[in-house]
This record gives sequence, C-alpha cells and structure tokens, in this order.
Amino acid sequence: QVQLVESGGGLVQAGDSPRLSCAASGRTLSTPVMCWFRQAPGEEREFVAAISVSGYITNYGDTVKGRFTIPRDNAKNTVHLQMNNLKPEDTAVYYCAERPEYIFATIMNPAFYTSWGQGTQVTVSS
Repeated sequence: QVQLVESGGGLVQAGDSPRLSCAASGRTLSTPVMCWFRQAPGEEREFVAAISVSGYITNYGDTVKGRFTIPRDNAKNTVHLQMNNLKPEDTAVYYCAERPEYIFATIMNPAFYTSWGQGTQVTVSS
C-alpha cells in the first residue's frame, strides 16, 4: 500500500514562495506519474501540476502556470511543489497524488489517480 505524506503547508503572506513536499513509501511497482491538486472550501478539487516519471514532461493548471513548478527526486521518492508569488486565491488544501501512466487527455482528472496523500493546508494572507 503506497503512502503519500505531504508537508510544508501553513500560513504564509501574499508574495511568499514556499515549497511543499510529498514523500512516498511502500511503493512496489515502477515509479509513477506524480501530481498536485488543491481544493478550496466549497470548491471542486482543482488540478495544479503533474510531472512524468522522467521529469521531462510537466503540465500546469492555468491559474498557477508561470508561478508554480513541480520538481521531483526519484531517488528519494519525493515530489515537490515550488510555489512562487502566492496570492490569497491560492489558499486551499494541497494534495499529492500518483498514477501509473502519463495520459495527457486525463492528466487533470482526479478520478484517474490511484493514491492520494492526506493533504496539507496552505493559507495565504493579503
């Protein structure tokens, strides 16, 4: 059973550049595609970013494109979310997730992800 544990959330100021981390354990199959989603109160879960196994392919949601990046370290079974120039509307619970294949047509659909972390709250004050 894969376990994903997020860290790095908390209360930050608008304009800050914190980094979230997601550590995976218990993985027995090949390295999967990793992704970040977020969910604000009363909103649907929103795609933030995804990265392929090799790290050469990435996708970003329109609201974070140009501000966030998603580096990964396969040797450490870790993926990060580098968030730059945060805005109050970035406030949400951020979830790490994984899936076995990078299929562009469904990369933003949470239903296709097989394992999820418990989430970490990020609150951006203005």
